[in-house]
Amino acid sequence: MKNISILGSTGSIGRQTLEVISRFPREFRVLGLAAGRNVSLLKEQIRIFKPKLVSVKDKHKAVQLSKEFANDSIEFHYADSGAETIATHPKVDLVVSAMVGSSGLKPTLAAIESSKNIALANKEVLVMAGGLLTRKARSKGIKILPVDSEHSAIFQVLDRTNKEHVKRIILTASGGPLRKTPKKYFKDVTLEKVLDHPTWRMGKKITIDSATLMNKGFEVIEAKWLFEMEPSKISVWIHPQSIVHSMVEYIDGSIIAQLSEPDMKIPISYALAYPDRMHINGKVVSPTNFKKLTFEDVRSDKFPALQLAYEAIEEGGTMPAVLNAANEVAVESFLNNELKFPDILTIVRRVMSLHTTLPGDDIDQILETDSWARMTALSQIRRKGAK
Repeated sequence: MKNISILGSTGSIGRQTLEVISRFPREFRVLGLAAGRNVSLLKEQIRIFKPKLVSVKDKHKAVQLSKEFANDSIEFHYADSGAETIATHPKVDLVVSAMVGSSGLKPTLAAIESSKNIALANKEVLVMAGGLLTRKARSKGIKILPVDSEHSAIFQVLDRTNKEHVKRIILTASGGPLRKTPKKYFKDVTLEKVLDHPTWRMGKKITIDSATLMNKGFEVIEAKWLFEMEPSKISVWIHPQSIVHSMVEYIDGSIIAQLSEPDMKIPISYALAYPDRMHINGKVVSPTNFKKLTFEDVRSDKFPALQLAYEAIEEGGTMPAVLNAANEVAVESFLNNELKFPDILTIVRRVMSLHTTLPGDDIDQILETDSWARMTALSQIRRKGAK
């Protein structure tokens, strides 16, 4: 039986992870849950899964929970240190890193330093500190198992492959909710339109990143670190059906792909059970499941976020952290109706242009850069609003 801690248990990936775990009570035990502010859902999760450790953002809520569950022998923690406690408990075998944004960096790093295998759903931590995290993971002899459907696909294809035979990896993208919307209408698109993803049901932030294709840019950076692949060997193709989750092209011209219906429980279950697999889908696939598979090039003039990501990873050092932080702030401002949709990338580009890149080889430098980029992004947004 594997003991599991989940960072971000009330988010989309956290909820689906618990759904998978609930089907296999003899294989997995939930030892720790870390959540944000959705305490009502967290209470339900506590009652069902009976963890030994729980963490929330707010101290007051942690105290309230400890009183409510006083008879259940649960340790309650709070804030960043609480999440790190959940991630580093001696009995934990696997940490599911599913917090949204940069908040997942410190607890994920703490888990790696405590020699815990990671099921990684938080792409921002590798964008910010991919070199640092992967070096630590190698030194500790632990695995970072990707939960993103695209990286899980690449991981499954490459797992027993001689990497010298790989020509490139091809990440697929649905194209998001604005794939068919002409760019000239982007300035008028509503939040409701942007959040209406045609294939996946995700959180608001990642859905907006899918609309700009910044999400795919982050995945290019992730792929560099996860698979030790130069950015020039990472391509992105639009694939609206989201059936082919990614592909590997070999030097002899062969292309091997991983296919499945769009269901995040498949890559989640693979990361939980690795190197085994679990029966989570009783359906028998037929030709009607895959009746149409199409691919398109990405139009960089329409979706410049992808090019910004390539520029950030080519620059290296702290520039990817700037890309991530500026994007988080700009997306939040769009959610608050403070920016129009095209302004998101305008702000990101400006902040990147103002940054002097540092080596980014330690956590303090990365976090200081993250803070600088957030403040600079907010300043640029205020200037834009003042015009």
